[in-house]
Amino acid sequence: MKIVVVGNYPPRKCGIATFTQNLVTAILNSNKGNNDDIEIEVIAMNDANNHYDYPEIVKRIISENDKQSYLKAADYINESGATVCVLQHEYGIFGGNSGILVLGLIKALKIPLVSTFHTVLEHPDYHQREVLKSIARYSSRIVVMCSKAKWMLKNVFDVESKKINIIEHGVPDFAELIKEKPVKPNKWKGKKIIITFGLLNRNKGIETVIRALPEVVKKHPEVLYVVLGKTHPNVVKQHGEEYRENLKSITKQLNVETHVEFLNQFVSEKDLAVILSLADIYITPYLNKEQITSGTLSYALGAGLAVVSTPYWHAEEILANDNGRFFDFHDYQGLARVLNDLLDDEAAIKSLQKKSKQNSSQNRWPVVGVQYHDLLINVTKNAIQYLQEIQHLPEIPSFSFKAAERLTTQTGILQHAQGVVPYYKEGYSLDDNARAVLVTQMAYGRFQKEKYQDFLIKYLSFLLLMHREDGTVNNMLSYYNQIIDAKLSEDTYGRTVWALGYVVKATNNDSVFRVAHELFHSLIQNTSHLNHSRGLANTILGLYHYIRKFPDQIDQISNLTRLADKLCEHYEAHSISRWNWFDAEVTYDNGLLPAALYFAFQITHNKRYLDIATKAADFIEDICFSSNHLSLVGNKTWESDSKDKSNVGQQPLDAAAMVLMYDARYKTLNDSHSAEFLKKSFFWFFGENDLNIPLYDARNKGVYDGLEEFEVNLNQGAESNITYLMAWLIAEPYFNLKE
Repeated sequence: MKIVVVGNYPPRKCGIATFTQNLVTAILNSNKGNNDDIEIEVIAMNDANNHYDYPEIVKRIISENDKQSYLKAADYINESGATVCVLQHEYGIFGGNSGILVLGLIKALKIPLVSTFHTVLEHPDYHQREVLKSIARYSSRIVVMCSKAKWMLKNVFDVESKKINIIEHGVPDFAELIKEKPVKPNKWKGKKIIITFGLLNRNKGIETVIRALPEVVKKHPEVLYVVLGKTHPNVVKQHGEEYRENLKSITKQLNVETHVEFLNQFVSEKDLAVILSLADIYITPYLNKEQITSGTLSYALGAGLAVVSTPYWHAEEILANDNGRFFDFHDYQGLARVLNDLLDDEAAIKSLQKKSKQNSSQNRWPVVGVQYHDLLINVTKNAIQYLQEIQHLPEIPSFSFKAAERLTTQTGILQHAQGVVPYYKEGYSLDDNARAVLVTQMAYGRFQKEKYQDFLIKYLSFLLLMHREDGTVNNMLSYYNQIIDAKLSEDTYGRTVWALGYVVKATNNDSVFRVAHELFHSLIQNTSHLNHSRGLANTILGLYHYIRKFPDQIDQISNLTRLADKLCEHYEAHSISRWNWFDAEVTYDNGLLPAALYFAFQITHNKRYLDIATKAADFIEDICFSSNHLSLVGNKTWESDSKDKSNVGQQPLDAAAMVLMYDARYKTLNDSHSAEFLKKSFFWFFGENDLNIPLYDARNKGVYDGLEEFEVNLNQGAESNITYLMAWLIAEPYFNLKE
C-alpha cells in the first residue's frame, strides 16, 4: 500500500503540520510486525512567500494560491503508484475562499481519498459549507475526532453516516519523550503553574484568564500563569503582535505582571513534554463554542494535567463525566471561582490529573496509527467499490421561482441584490424584465401554474412602460420610476423582441397575446438600425418564434433573412485563419450568436447559416471546453486573436447562452454531441466549473452572480437568476426534470 498524504508538514510551524508528521510516523510504526508493505509520501502545503527545508519524505509542494499547483499535484499522485490519498483538511491552509482551490486536486484524483476534517462548523458560510460538502462527496471515507463532528457532518453537510469514522486526536507517549527528570526554571520554583499553549490569536480568549488572576492571586499568590506559543503566522501578517501586546497591557493594568509569563516560542514536542510535566493545570479559554477539535486539549490530557475549559464542543465531549472543570465564555469571574476551588483542594487537582492520564491512554499515537492503518487497508482493498460509490455528477434541483419572486416589486424585477437582499437603489432594467417575460411564459407553458401567468403580466407591463412611441425602448428605470438611460441599446432592444416573439408564439391568453403582438410590431419596424452582433442575434430569435406562430408572414421571414445575412457578414469580416468568430473579441453571451443562425437555418434552410453556425459553435466550444468542464470567458479580459481569455468574472448569462446554443444545434442536427455538451454546460451552475463549486444556492433557491478568481460572487441579481431559470427550462427535456 502506497499512501500520499496532503497537508502542512514540519518545519512549517503549526498544529496541522505537527499532526501530519505524527500521523505519518504512527502509520509507518503500526505496520511493524505486519506483512503489509507500506510506503508514504507527503505533499506539503506552502503558505505564500515562505519556503521550507522539508525532509526527504516530502516529494512535492503545493503553493496555496497557485491553481495549477493543485492540478499538477493530482497528476503526480495519479501517476505515482499510490493506492490511497489522505487529506488533512483545515480551512486556513488551502488557497482561495475557505480553501476552495483544493477541490481541483481532489476532483482530479483517480484513487480513493480519505479526508481528516480538523474543523466542522455548525453554521458555515456558503463557501465553507460547499467546500466541505464537495470534499466529503469525493472522499471514500472521512475521519473526525469526536461524535459531535460526526453528527454535524450528517445533519449540516448531508454526509452519509457510513463514510464517517471517529478516530480521536493522537497524543504522544509523554513518558517516552522525557528521558531525564525535568528541572523547574527558577521563576517556576514554588509556584502552581497554570498553562495555556498553542499559536496565539484572538479566539484563544487568553485575556479571560488574565482578568481572572487578581481574584485568584489574592487567595493563591503562588500561582503563575504561563502563556506558551508564538502568534499565529496569519495574525502576524495582518496585525503583527497587536494581540500579544494587548495581553501584556492588560497584565499591567491589573498589576499581575509577576504572575504571568509569556513564552514567545514554538517548541518541539520533546520540549513541550518537559514543560507540561512541570505544570499543574491547563486552561483552554476559547471564545467560540464551534471548536470541534483541539490538539492542545488532547495534549494536555495526555500529559496528565488537570483541565479547566470553556464549554466548546470538543471540551464538552472529552471532559464529560467530571473529567475537567468548566467556566462560561468570557466569564473571568466564574473562572476565578473555579480556579480558587481547585487550588483550595489539592486532592481534586490530583484526581483530575489521574483521570486525564487514564482517559488519554487510548489516544496515544501508536493506537491511533493502528486505527488509521486499518482504515486505509480497508479503503485500498475496496477501492473499486468505493470509487464507484462516489457521485461524480451533481444532482439537479427542481424548478424554483423563489429568487425571482424576492426581486420582484409591483413595478417589475429589480436589477441587483446584495446577497439575497433586493437592492432598490439601482432600480430596474428592461433587459432583466424582458428575460423575465420570456422565462415566465416558458414556465407557464411547462407547468401550467397561474402564478407564472401573473408574473408574466407584471413583467409585460414593465415592457409597456419602457416602450417608446417610435418603436424603440428605454432600458433603465430608477426605483422612483424615473427614466435613467434614454439611449437605445441594441442588446436590450433585441432581447425585448425575443421575449415578445416568444410570447406571441406561446401564450394562450388573448389579452397577453394582443399586448405582446402590438409591442412586437411596434419594435420590429426598427430592425434596419441594428449593427451589433448581439442585437442582431437576439432579434433573430424573436423573429424565429414569431414566424413559428405565423409561418406565412413573408415580410418577417425577409426581415429574419436580412438580419441573419448581416450577422454572417460580421462573421466573414472577422473570420481569419483559425479565428472563426463574429467580432474581433469573444466577449459575453457568446452562445447566442451561433444559436441565432441555427434558428435562422430552421426557418430558411440556408446552408450558409448552418455552415457559419457550426464553425462558430465549434470555435467557442474549443475556447470554453479546453478541459472536461465549461470554462467561460470571464469579463476581466476578453478573448481575442492576440490574447487569451480570463477565467475571472464568469457569469451565469454565458453558461445559459451555451445551453441555448447546444439546444439550437441539437434541434438542427439531432446529434448526441450537442445533447452531451448541453448537459455539461448546464452542470456549470452546480459545480462543474473552474472552482468546482456550485453557483446554485440550494438554501435560498437562487443563483450567485459569478465566479471570481478564488471565490463565488455572493450577490444574487436578476440576470443571474433569470438566465439560470431559462437554462433550466431549456435543459429540462434532456434530464426529465420536475418543478
